Amino acid sequence: MLIDFVPDGSLYPFESRWFDSSVGRVHYIDEGTGPPILFCHGAPTWSFLYRHLVRGLRDRYRCVAVDYLGFGLSERPPGFGYTIAEHTAVLGELIDHLRLDGFVLMGHDWGGPIGLGASTARADRVRGLVLGNTLFWPTEAMANRVFSMIMSSRPMRKRILEQNFLVERVLLAELGSELTTAEADHYRAVQPTAEARRGLTVLPREIRAARPLLDQLARDVPALLGDKPALLVWGMRDMAFRPNAYIPRMRATFTDIDIVELPRARHFVQEHAPDVITAAIAKRFP
Repeated sequence: MLIDFVPDGSLYPFESRWFDSSVGRVHYIDEGTGPPILFCHGAPTWSFLYRHLVRGLRDRYRCVAVDYLGFGLSERPPGFGYTIAEHTAVLGELIDHLRLDGFVLMGHDWGGPIGLGASTARADRVRGLVLGNTLFWPTEAMANRVFSMIMSSRPMRKRILEQNFLVERVLLAELGSELTTAEADHYRAVQPTAEARRGLTVLPREIRAARPLLDQLARDVPALLGDKPALLVWGMRDMAFRPNAYIPRMRATFTDIDIVELPRARHFVQEHAPDVITAAIAKRFP
């Protein structure tokens, strides 16, 4: 199924583009010219999360932002499992289709493992990395594992499907008054029905189920991407990705890393501090 929704051009002033991957039709935007930046979202968001950054950078960069299958305007194909491994494979197909070379990857939340997984396989084409409130290793944090177990339970899966729980009670509960009603409705509109939300029910389970993939990334990222210029933009009030637990490992992984702390930002840093992040990217990758 495809989502019958046309974003408001004043909020999302980009041309929708489509890629027929091996398993389904992928929506993405491709704005501006210059060195390419690939923006990878997490859950329960879509490329709309990057709208401020794309508007701020497309005069100097080629900005590509993707919606994974099951998210945003992309297809919900029958038989697709919506696992991190599957999303990673489809993203790799898109990178090759667009012939991205010398690209900077920005990954947030699950966009970190998905984007890094596709990038380690193409390390010679990666210019640098921007990582925000994400990881690339199995998490042992009790809070994250408990979240995974609770959200994977039958009652919570039902709430995700029937009440759009992850959008309403996680994303919008955090952002609150920072979004206009129209902006909040853009997050709701791309997950309009239970059928459209099936991909959302998989990713909480993946916190535990994707351990083999995350174990591999824990080895591959330092070995293949550890010498790439890196920029860390971190919401310091994120209770799920606590800075004291994550920033030291990021610092130890990359030999050339700049860290921008966002003291008032929680998890969805692109909404909390878009101007700071935009300036940091332009400074780090001139």
